[in-house]
Amino acid sequence: MRVDIDPARREFFGPNLNQQTGPDMTLSKALVGSSSLPTRAAMVLGGTAFLAAASQVSVPMFPVPMTLQTLAVLTLGLTFGMRMGMLTVIAWLAEGFAGLPVLANGGATASFFGPTAGFLMGFVAMVAVAGFAADRGAKSILSMSLAGLIATAVLYIPGLAYPALVLGKSMPELLSGWAQPFLMGDLVKAVLAALIVSGGWKMLAER
Repeated sequence: MRVDIDPARREFFGPNLNQQTGPDMTLSKALVGSSSLPTRAAMVLGGTAFLAAASQVSVPMFPVPMTLQTLAVLTLGLTFGMRMGMLTVIAWLAEGFAGLPVLANGGATASFFGPTAGFLMGFVAMVAVAGFAADRGAKSILSMSLAGLIATAVLYIPGLAYPALVLGKSMPELLSGWAQPFLMGDLVKAVLAALIVSGGWKMLAER
């Protein structure tokens, strides 16, 4: 998707705006422009704060709480791209491992040794898939929604493998208790992430 800007708006953003919003440009690069170290550090810190805040919005369910974590991870990936998205999620996980209460329901170090550990590691793969799609030009609601669904499917690989291998859970147990209750919510969050980022592109084009 190409964001075409009229001459007056192009003058406001600079002569290369149309090139900047080409198929290889993520929303964060189009909005921020600068790739300096301080700018990247601020983006990572802001991203970890966003993830931490989203993690505290929770609907109690067993064995994994239904939070806005996946929505936040997908939104970051589709906004930041693969490299910055992965760096941000890894920094957020490092904060949790160090003891900061930034994970679901104020979780921290202990979460890496509990039943959700596989999903925590899976967030890195999830943001990588969403970010890869953004880097390759996914900007329509449909393409970003599909990327979000694929990224969510990837999340379930380590998420279910960990309790299967470490806790001895059977496949029927995993599907009925660890996957099926969350599928509809995952679908909704994939579409919501696409709508949020698509809205960001629309706002950029209309400025």
